[in-house]
Amino acid sequence: MPFKLARISGKAALVKGEHYYDLKTISNNVFDEDSLNALNNLDELNTLNSTLDSLEPTGLIKGALINSPISSPMNCYAVGLNYRNHAEEAEMEIPDVPMIFTKHTTCLVGPHSEIEMRSDHVDYEAELVAVIGKSGKNINKKDAWSHVAGLCIGQDISDRVVQFAAKPPQFNLGKSFDTFGPMGPFLVSLDSLDDKESLQIECKVNGEIRQNDNTNDLIFDVPSIISYLSEIVTLNVGDVIFTGTPGGVGVMEGKFLKEGDVLTTSIEGLGSLENTCKRIASHSGVK
Repeated sequence: MPFKLARISGKAALVKGEHYYDLKTISNNVFDEDSLNALNNLDELNTLNSTLDSLEPTGLIKGALINSPISSPMNCYAVGLNYRNHAEEAEMEIPDVPMIFTKHTTCLVGPHSEIEMRSDHVDYEAELVAVIGKSGKNINKKDAWSHVAGLCIGQDISDRVVQFAAKPPQFNLGKSFDTFGPMGPFLVSLDSLDDKESLQIECKVNGEIRQNDNTNDLIFDVPSIISYLSEIVTLNVGDVIFTGTPGGVGVMEGKFLKEGDVLTTSIEGLGSLENTCKRIASHSGVK
């Protein structure tokens, strides 16, 4: 049964149509307020979701405070250069294995949170995000989708000054400033999507299209990423995987985000994020 898992004002909820349903309330305390805990019992979550039409909604999505859908993930992984056109625009070779880095989980925020910038070289990167729903180690590619609870949209915001300050460059800190990981709006179950491996992805800045591609252009698809990662680390329930960004990032043309810019990121079947950019300070790397 297709579901949309949300976190509204810090509390786990299911979404249907224009309404949300507080998970703890509608389950008579079988579930709690933690959306990560909900992923540990996906069968019960699906059963509960099938009864929503007979239940009283908690409220309307419109006007609600929507947080990042996963409350407290243990890890957040990301993949660099994972669309062919992005590798080409960066004039870099197509990688033989996924180029993995980490984003610190403290950067993850909701779909409408402000992006707090500390330099004039902050960039956008629209991404498909997969969330682990069943832990595993040495996961075979053919079984990988069964370990995914659902998909959502992410923005891998990047401070290019910090990213390239060291030699060789290091990605994790430059992509982990507080607010540099908008996610959401909801975690959408795989059976909600007609084709989970072919989804249109688009990024706009102030209405101008900057990125427009399809996830079928990923160099390493979701099963490949999961299989590769799980050879090295055990994947935990709730772990977040940013799968890479298509071509069109701002650094290629010097089109960095500015104070007041509105960043809109959409993926077919998953909804959209809308984040306003705010210049709040200058970090030590700014000359």
